[in-house]
Amino acid sequence: MDGQTNSERPVLYDGKAIKIYQDCTPDRLVVSFTDTITAYNLIKTARIAGKGHVNNMISAIIACHLEKAGIRTPFVKIISEEEQLWNKAALIPIEVIVRNVIAGSMARRLGLDEGLRPANTIYDLCYKNKDLEDPLINDHHAVALGLVSYAELQEIYRQTEKINSVLVPLFRSIGIDLVDFKIEFGRLADGTLVLADRITPDNSRLWDISTGARLDKDRFRRDMGKVGDAYRDVLARLESVSPFHQALESGMPKDEVVQGMDQVKDNE
Repeated sequence: MDGQTNSERPVLYDGKAIKIYQDCTPDRLVVSFTDTITAYNLIKTARIAGKGHVNNMISAIIACHLEKAGIRTPFVKIISEEEQLWNKAALIPIEVIVRNVIAGSMARRLGLDEGLRPANTIYDLCYKNKDLEDPLINDHHAVALGLVSYAELQEIYRQTEKINSVLVPLFRSIGIDLVDFKIEFGRLADGTLVLADRITPDNSRLWDISTGARLDKDRFRRDMGKVGDAYRDVLARLESVSPFHQALESGMPKDEVVQGMDQVKDNE
């Protein structure tokens, strides 16, 4: 940790849900989770007390489960109630949307009922461009625009499929259906492709398996209320199957946490 306050750090990304700052170490970032929640391209905004802390913990716990499965994430460690230290990667301006269940914009776009479970997992690509409102693109668009090569796309899909294969059973074990989620990837200095994003109820859809209750940002989008309660419920459930969460919260580095997870597994 560099000892600086956020007001002293260079701002690299000034978003609503998260803000990203340059750490004093060139290859590290400080990611700050905020209490702000938005929908419909910032048309709708509000503040949910404690959301930043909850998303900080959810993201860290999920990152450790992914790392345990051999998936590299940017997460290094928690450094405050709302902040994480990340490894730096050059972002690729493509958002990958993983759809296990039909919902949201896909349901509207194709005239399908929400809740329909397709025979295969669906992967959408969006070009991250605010002026164009992040349009849906296909593989050939992505290559033609110079965003990625076909080989890199193949690796992105491979990692995305593995991420999904870890998260679906993780959430199922706590009574939650992982309907969909969005992630981005980046390149390390040597060109290696890695996950360069966080996963929280802000960028995923999480439905209670028993009741169908929404435990994600749709509660805000659709004026369902109790947004904070839903986010806290997700965290409580994840903590129930992640006994290492207290070590994470105390600032233990991810590598030590994951090593401890492996030792517990070996002793079972």
